[in-house]
Amino acid sequence: MWHFDARSTALLVIDMQRDFVEEGRPMEVPMARKRVPKMRAIIDGAREAKVPVIYTQHVLYDHFNISPLESSNNPTLLTEGMRTGTDGIEIVPQLDPRETDEYVRKHRYDAFYNTNLEVLLNTIRGYRAIDTLVITGTLTEVCCESTARSAFMRDFKVVFAQEATGGLTEAAQTATLNVIHTFFGRVMTNAEILAGFQGARV
Repeated sequence: MWHFDARSTALLVIDMQRDFVEEGRPMEVPMARKRVPKMRAIIDGAREAKVPVIYTQHVLYDHFNISPLESSNNPTLLTEGMRTGTDGIEIVPQLDPRETDEYVRKHRYDAFYNTNLEVLLNTIRGYRAIDTLVITGTLTEVCCESTARSAFMRDFKVVFAQEATGGLTEAAQTATLNVIHTFFGRVMTNAEILAGFQGARV
């Protein structure tokens, strides 16, 4: 089994935007809101360990349908949710997003697809110095899982945060954790991730 080293790790915070997290918003995910403190603990731990923090933002447009298959599954997205130029795409302030962090805008579930994420990871700490990604955020079973699979296909080691990802249901959460653990990476508790950031062998 591989071990991760904070010196070659980056933290991905997937789509923790106001439209996903806040009560009454178009794409509200109550589990994501409930787990904000767990996510914040990992972000704080990453900052302390000098691990890069990268936020993704799922963004849609009003002037044309940039994600037609997504909206065909969820027609609500034709008129509202994650709109560019609105506060709905902003990262929730409880996670303390900073100007010194990195932000990746995406139009598909997979944060690698047609974005600058891979280039960012291959240069942010020096040429190909990052080999491990810690994944937190929402939706566990959609954007988090899609990104984890895509990272694995690119030969990144995947650490999937058991307590700091939020799905639509407990069943969906459990199913993704099982799939990641079996095929695509390691599922870790907050305590294990924070220990890894602090230099422990986990």
